[in-house]
Amino acid sequence: MSITVIIIIATVAISFFAFRDQSLMYRLIHNPHAVYNRKEYYRIVTSGFIHADYMHLLLNMYALYIFGEVVETYFQYLFGSNGRLAFLALFILGIIISNIPDLIKHKNNAFFNSLGASGGVSSVVFASIILSPLSKLMMFPIPIPMPAYLFALIYMAYSVYMDKRQGDHINHLAHLWGSLFGIVFMAVTYPKSIPGFFEQVLSSF
Repeated sequence: MSITVIIIIATVAISFFAFRDQSLMYRLIHNPHAVYNRKEYYRIVTSGFIHADYMHLLLNMYALYIFGEVVETYFQYLFGSNGRLAFLALFILGIIISNIPDLIKHKNNAFFNSLGASGGVSSVVFASIILSPLSKLMMFPIPIPMPAYLFALIYMAYSVYMDKRQGDHINHLAHLWGSLFGIVFMAVTYPKSIPGFFEQVLSSF
């Protein structure tokens, strides 16, 4: 069984338990005030395994399955026996890194909460884009396949724009930082991937 599938099973199970038990949901959610003032650092990770509702869970797990299986296979080819561990590190660290900006920004706001695997999923998606920038992706609501590198640019620009607008109860800042971490992770663990990315993109013109 792949690490991707194990993560999905664990996330679905924990999310379902949290849906039924709001006290559990509160104990696991990322509340920067609790993390900073009560030293409940575990929330930075556990918040990635709970979701706001079934649709939130479904979208994240679908994206994780589609991109996770691809990236995990790539990693096993690139890193051999360490490939599965590298993939797990990408996902977990993606959740942690994507939560840090909110921790800094909202450490004194007891009413701010954030949850979901989106930061980790974004890291996986962008690792996939670095490895295969010419693969075709679609972005809702644009029903036209586009190269992955173009999708990446639009996605990050959209995340920055929506973070400034706010008001839609989606943590676009976490999406952005998760995406950036996916790029950094590839640059650190497999430096050849960055020039390889640009070579592939330039070859398409």
